[in-house]
Amino acid sequence: MGKGVLWTATAILVVLLGFGSYYFIKEITNSMAYNKLVDEYKKPVPINNIESEYDVIVIGGEPEGVAAAVASARNGAKTLLVEKREELGGLFTYGMLNFLDIPRDGHNNSISEGIFKEWHELVRGNDAFGIVGAKAAFKKLIDEEPNLTLSVQTEVVKTNLQQQQLNSVELKNEYGTYVVKGKSFIDATQDADFATMSKVPFFVGGEDIGIKDKRMAVTLMLHLKNVDWDQVKKAAKSDVFGGANLNHTVMWGFTKLHDEYKPLQEGTRLRGLNLARVDDEYFINALQIFGIDGLNENSKQAAIAAGKKETLHVLKYLQENFPGFEKAEIVSFPEELYVRETRHIWAEYQLPMSDIWQNRDHWDSIGIASYPVDVQAQTPHDYGYVISAPKQYAIPFRSLVPKDIDGLLVVGRSAGYSSLAAGSARIVPTGMVTGEAAGTAAALALQQDVTFREMSKDKKLIAALREQLDKQGAYVDSFSVDYPYQGKWYDEAIQTLINYGLVVGGYDNDLKVDSKATKIKFAKMLKESMLRAGAESTADKKDKLEIVINKVYSTGDEAITRDELAQYLADVLIGESTANSWESLIDKEIVSEKVAKKVKDNKQLKLKEMYAIMADVIHYVEKERSSK
Repeated sequence: MGKGVLWTATAILVVLLGFGSYYFIKEITNSMAYNKLVDEYKKPVPINNIESEYDVIVIGGEPEGVAAAVASARNGAKTLLVEKREELGGLFTYGMLNFLDIPRDGHNNSISEGIFKEWHELVRGNDAFGIVGAKAAFKKLIDEEPNLTLSVQTEVVKTNLQQQQLNSVELKNEYGTYVVKGKSFIDATQDADFATMSKVPFFVGGEDIGIKDKRMAVTLMLHLKNVDWDQVKKAAKSDVFGGANLNHTVMWGFTKLHDEYKPLQEGTRLRGLNLARVDDEYFINALQIFGIDGLNENSKQAAIAAGKKETLHVLKYLQENFPGFEKAEIVSFPEELYVRETRHIWAEYQLPMSDIWQNRDHWDSIGIASYPVDVQAQTPHDYGYVISAPKQYAIPFRSLVPKDIDGLLVVGRSAGYSSLAAGSARIVPTGMVTGEAAGTAAALALQQDVTFREMSKDKKLIAALREQLDKQGAYVDSFSVDYPYQGKWYDEAIQTLINYGLVVGGYDNDLKVDSKATKIKFAKMLKESMLRAGAESTADKKDKLEIVINKVYSTGDEAITRDELAQYLADVLIGESTANSWESLIDKEIVSEKVAKKVKDNKQLKLKEMYAIMADVIHYVEKERSSK
């Protein structure tokens, strides 16, 4: 071996050892700091000195609420954080949802920064975190702010408004009842409870797209010990139950459990495992419980009882069938469920699904998200789906500003998103980003003596807000990112359909636009289009639609031609079909001139052509509905 090669090899070895030593030392340092944080943690206690007035009052000690309160206080506002539970962390701590879905950019870098990043580093910066450590980290962030008062075990009794302006709140704890004035308020509860109490308009579930009873499965987390992590890793790599992806703290996969595991109770199911390892504790997000009303306490308690019973059955199954779980034991049960969706407030800007599909930036962006649009299963007979996987998209400030009521911002999963967009924006790291923005905005509004609604329309103030967020370490960089089928003649049609959840791209954003359109695919889209766009509201159209759908299904799943599709549409929308139904649809402006020019001939349709026609149908139905 030559001297040059030897020196090169030696240099590489030194560099590798240096990097290894750096990360080893960093890991040791982080662990020592974390252990100290946990050891010194003391639960917050109720207080008897709630003052009569604060600049900013944050309701809800969820992670989003902590971020909002800390940001407000750091920006000079006298802040009160109100939490009904004994400790902080909400879904993360009481629901034990400790497998982090961190939004990332195209280079796999986290785009949830700022206060979320501070908290994340306090809990060691992994994809999973300890429950006590999370509580301690949230409390540390609170305790370090002299402008911030925390009041736990405190209920909101009522809100007080004057001419649609929220100005005070009545609070109650073991020491008494307090009427507390606030210059502005932030709702950081999971279900927008405070906003609802304050008469903010909202919708539930998929009501915005005609399916109010849409209820995604809720989950009771599993909390175990005595799991052999090395054996589970071998199983993941050996295709046991379909195998899994993994790193040193989490695994996700084992999707064959969907079918292999047989539940003990109706209305429950085990999906693939999201498995988190924290020291010698293990947490699993996989148990689905269906038909639960997340706004009904009795329904939730019934779900917890069912979940506990099913957990025992799941544990027995894993012990007998899954390598590494032979000696596993239950450590505890969560006090609360993981509820994915309830209310959505109506906001100044209702973030639509098409914005996520387009990877859209906004002039008033206060944070960036990128989590796939994950619609969980609603019954044991479906498996849910991913509508799309964005590269990244902006959360506008306007989506935090509720309609009708002034003096209030709403953050977290119940903020101003469409029900479909919430499938991505609902995750907690994104919620903490909105919380930090809301707290910062509240302090800025106070300094500038403006309302949130005024701020939402003022480009100079929004620029100042974005600049301050950037200084704080939040990620608010402007961007321009391409999106699927951008610039195609059917581009806008896809956006129309995706806003109603009528097309699904999955993780690859592939709509298979050049595949053939079939009668069954058309029938399904027609039925869902009429339901979601509101055309089923009249008995006449509902009856005609049912007749046409039955007729289509009776013909089998053949390719569909333009004129066949036109006849079916004419039967439903015009009342009768003729040999010239296509021309009739054009004459009545059901089909646009643009689409008519692209679908000139009577031939078998491709999906992109069917999508374009059905988007026109939706526009027609929307116009017809709004004119009534």
